[in-house]
Amino acid sequence: MSSHAPAHEDAHEAHHGHSHGHEAGHGSLKSYMTGFVLSIILTAIPFWLVMAGVFDSRAITAVVVIAFGAIQMVVHMIYFLHMNTKSEGGWTMMALIFTIVIVAIALSGSFWVMHHLNTNMMTMSPEMMKNMP
Repeated sequence: MSSHAPAHEDAHEAHHGHSHGHEAGHGSLKSYMTGFVLSIILTAIPFWLVMAGVFDSRAITAVVVIAFGAIQMVVHMIYFLHMNTKSEGGWTMMALIFTIVIVAIALSGSFWVMHHLNTNMMTMSPEMMKNMP
């Protein structure tokens, strides 16, 4: 009877799509609740900062809200997507880092092009705009 046990376990893993070869486990109720509570807190604080007008400067408020958003993304990746350096042999983390680098290059390049165009565009008077086709 013991000769059928490994075949049964392989069939069970294939049927449910669970493989124990990876170190990333599925989340527990405690893990999901921790992530949920942190998400609520990381949403409520920026909401309060904006609604109460805690900072006089809108720029400071925006930076703080963006920082809370970045922290919340990390919370979601850890508690809900189960991303860590051990999952999938480290490939999910490498894919995340690659994605962040590509997005940073695309955004910084876009901002550079927009700034360059804004700086070097010829200004037009309202009279010139009326004569445009």
